[in-house]
Amino acid sequence: MNQQAESPERLAERHHLDHTLERIEANLNELDNRLEAYAEDIQAQKEYLWSNRDEMDHIEKISAREAIEQSVMSGDNALVRRQKLEKLRHSPYFGRFDFARGVEEEPVYIGVHHFHDDLARVSRVYDWRAPIASLFYDVESGPATYESPAGTVAGQVTLKRQFRIKGGEIELMIDSAVHVVDDVLQEELSRTSDEGMKNIVATIQRDQNAIIRNDEAQVLVIQGVAGSGKTSIALHRIAYLLYRFKDTLRSEDILIISPNRVFSDYIANVLPELGEETVNQVGMEELADELLDGQYRFESFFEQTTALLEKDDEAMKARLRYKASPEFLTELDRYAAHVEANRFAAEDLWIARRLVPAWLLEEVFRKHRNLPTNERLRQVSWEIERKIGNQYNYDLEPEERKQLKAAIKTMLRQTTLRETYRGFYDWLGRPELFKTASRGRLEYADVFPLIYLKMRLEGVHSRWRDVKHLLIDEMQDYNPVQYAVIGRLFACKKTVLGDAYQSVNPYSASKADEIRGVLRQAACVTLNKSYRSSIEIVRFAQRISPNPDLEAIERHGEEPRVIRCRSRHDELDTIAAMARDFSESEHNTLGIVCKTPKQARKVFDALDGSFDRLQLLGEQSAAFGRGIIVCTAHMAKGLEFDRVLVPEATAKNYATDMERNLLYVACTRAMHRLVLTHRGEISSFLQ
Repeated sequence: MNQQAESPERLAERHHLDHTLERIEANLNELDNRLEAYAEDIQAQKEYLWSNRDEMDHIEKISAREAIEQSVMSGDNALVRRQKLEKLRHSPYFGRFDFARGVEEEPVYIGVHHFHDDLARVSRVYDWRAPIASLFYDVESGPATYESPAGTVAGQVTLKRQFRIKGGEIELMIDSAVHVVDDVLQEELSRTSDEGMKNIVATIQRDQNAIIRNDEAQVLVIQGVAGSGKTSIALHRIAYLLYRFKDTLRSEDILIISPNRVFSDYIANVLPELGEETVNQVGMEELADELLDGQYRFESFFEQTTALLEKDDEAMKARLRYKASPEFLTELDRYAAHVEANRFAAEDLWIARRLVPAWLLEEVFRKHRNLPTNERLRQVSWEIERKIGNQYNYDLEPEERKQLKAAIKTMLRQTTLRETYRGFYDWLGRPELFKTASRGRLEYADVFPLIYLKMRLEGVHSRWRDVKHLLIDEMQDYNPVQYAVIGRLFACKKTVLGDAYQSVNPYSASKADEIRGVLRQAACVTLNKSYRSSIEIVRFAQRISPNPDLEAIERHGEEPRVIRCRSRHDELDTIAAMARDFSESEHNTLGIVCKTPKQARKVFDALDGSFDRLQLLGEQSAAFGRGIIVCTAHMAKGLEFDRVLVPEATAKNYATDMERNLLYVACTRAMHRLVLTHRGEISSFLQ
């Protein structure tokens, strides 16, 4: 036994852990008995209701059904509590601090879930989201206050202790007078990656805690450097809000706009780990298709990015730049107002020998500008019919109603939405800015301007209208028009996060300030500390795309390597050797990150058949797993790997600003080891 294991403090904590686990078992047993009693009670009530159905009156039946529903609800609540206690069996808490109020001093244990010992009527573990738990993250030692339901509570933090507990055993115990989390953080960061994103409740930093617990901001924009944990923080923020507003906010009230299905799968386990149900996720393209009622075919963002990389099309870049500018949104608004002002040519109308003046028709039509066109015309007909009835004391006959509706419809200068949108570029005097993609589809850059115009002129329907909190990841990949659509569609609170340095398409990217310009009432926070990669990898990536604000955690590892290969065959052999070395290591994930889908496919085909766990991630992929993952930098965004290998790091392959960003994204996916290979001249970004 080492000295730490024999210390009185550790022995005392061992006894406390054993006692906590005993109390968890006792409560689980009590819950099992209660669940069994609920099941028997429900069955008995159902049998009673069935056997006496003919003798019971209507009121008695309602009362019996309500009693059954109440028992079912009580059983469901007990089952949820049991599931949480079951999780605490493995690791009941991760932290402790002692809080002194006057002469009283009590140890406060912090865990993923609250554990109230119902049998002893005492709280033994506090949920990390509870008000008192904020002291663990925010206060080192000394005077401290927290806000309880009863008001401000003041005292002193006298001890801070961090644990790692697995299988009911204390693996790690650290006391610190400084910031206890930092010591355990170093230990956690050196561990290997997993199949999905992990919860970070044990290592939340003070600045991260402030973001998680911010429940006032209408729009919170998080600009975070690569590896700053911004997505994880955003998910923990969602878990906190579900806890904080449990009476008014449920998981189905929250929506995540996710960059792709692989990323959705990667983050899917975080909220369940924190005791919350998974929330709805939707991609921008899926949202667009719904808002356009499935009537328009368009290319995807992935296809647009791939086209930019495979063809050096200056005209395309010019189109994207303009359509991603704030000026474009201003012009689109002006055009929508112009179309609105000229699309209804009102004329004096005679119905049943009674005059309906043009000015009245115009006034009623303008009044209902927020309605879809067909509903708007129906509303105009209904109001005019009502005015005729009130003014002339005359009710229109069915045939006269038809004539009124038909006459009003002829006053609308109707064109299809696509024709109206195309007319925008003629109105601008720049028809060359509208160009279709392959197979006559809309370019991705035209999809959301089209939706915005539809919103202005016709209105849209969406199943997400009742969302109460929206989370948008990879904010830099969406332009002002997309944010204008989001702003009109979702009137709820929003958490928006990303990194301007990780845009995969700089021709249509947004920075935090531009987002704030579109989404009003936005508060901006920055996360400059990078936790994912070793300091050697961070410094290497900083040479590619310098960010003077980035601060790396001092965790050391191997220096990144750049390997020159003699031929294409030699490079593939080198990649295969690296893959074999990974397969024999303790690491879980190797990301082979390429620039284009074609390059990724070639590498995958060269390795296919030689490795058991080999996966090619593409636009249609839906899951992320352990092993060797071959993908593009675009698909790798938001993911992390123990090791990363970047093939073809040549001057030709990585030359433009867009390619610089992709190379930066690829390198910053690596946690512990980074290797780049090339033939011929190396990229200037690496020299």
